[in-house]
Amino acid sequence: MELLPTIWFIAIAVLWTGFIVLDGFDLGVGMLMLTSTRDERRRRQMLNTIGPVWDGNEVWLITAAAGLFAAFPDWYASLLSALYIPFVFVLVGLILRAVSIEYRGKGRSDRWRRWADRALGGGSFLVAFGLGAALALTTTGLPLDANGDRVGGAFAWFTPWAVLGGLALVGFCLVHASAFLALKTDGPVRLRARGLLVRLGPAALVPFVGWVVAVQLLNGKTWTWPLLGAAAVAALFGWTSARLGREGRAFAGSAAFLCCGLASVFANVHPVVLPSTLDAANDLTVTNASSGDYTLGVLTVVAGIGLPLVLLYQGWSYWVFRRRLTTDHLPAPHPVAAAVARTPAPAAGPSGTSGTGTSGTGASGTGASGTGASATGTRRA
Repeated sequence: MELLPTIWFIAIAVLWTGFIVLDGFDLGVGMLMLTSTRDERRRRQMLNTIGPVWDGNEVWLITAAAGLFAAFPDWYASLLSALYIPFVFVLVGLILRAVSIEYRGKGRSDRWRRWADRALGGGSFLVAFGLGAALALTTTGLPLDANGDRVGGAFAWFTPWAVLGGLALVGFCLVHASAFLALKTDGPVRLRARGLLVRLGPAALVPFVGWVVAVQLLNGKTWTWPLLGAAAVAALFGWTSARLGREGRAFAGSAAFLCCGLASVFANVHPVVLPSTLDAANDLTVTNASSGDYTLGVLTVVAGIGLPLVLLYQGWSYWVFRRRLTTDHLPAPHPVAAAVARTPAPAAGPSGTSGTGTSGTGASGTGASGTGASATGTRRA
């Protein structure tokens, strides 16, 4: 077994794990916005817990996809072409999330905010379910021919394994988000999140446990059973800590559960990166799906420089925003001055008609400087 392909297989596993640990609670908070509370200030409190970090957490997804493309181009090509439809839904979900977070506070009506919350929750569900399905199919197999192309129709990927993986990641994100909200907030939101974690946490993790155990039984590597045991201990530790009101330990237990579970999954499938359900001879492995040694060597140098920098700036951002957030920290919605001042209409010329200004036309005042309908707007945190 070649060393560099194996190292990059481990690197890809670490990147996907880091993305789910960090962005998992972002996705879960987005889904919880659909059903958690109708109080606007509490909903803003929930949203502001992820406000400083959600876009930075998505860097891990971009890095994982880019690393997959560079280190294992055949794996990347076969996986993304076979799962074209679910990845389109993932992209739509990412767009909905970004737009809803950024523009939720730009509207003045409750209806606008309700639609933004629905877009955030729906987009978060699409991302979690789509990526969970992709990870499950990566470890259980797709109908691939000898060229690595998918055999079957556009929905050949839609199998019970895909559904199980999608539900697994959705359930984990909800649990992880409940632990995160209990850790980062105070007041009713904190109590509600902790209660949700205690009551529904074990049930929400059942699909994830089912996927991990299924991969273990399908591959039968005995040395990975301790990782399953560690995952079970971490889940029990997190749930017990939540019951005792130790939110920091509950969040750590949730993260450790995911890390041990995914470590078991990736360790079991190695050296196969994408199995074929048609013929084992068509499996993609770390050897036949990887780039050349020179490419992997350059990638190793770049990753060795860039990854520590990412860890440093993300660690710093989490340190800066480490305090609990209450509704008292949120300013009330208030009018703010327009970024560009309104341009007055030009005076009438000698012929009695409106003149033409440099930044607008006629008396309407529209043009490069914007419209003159309103000089103030309403912003929400």
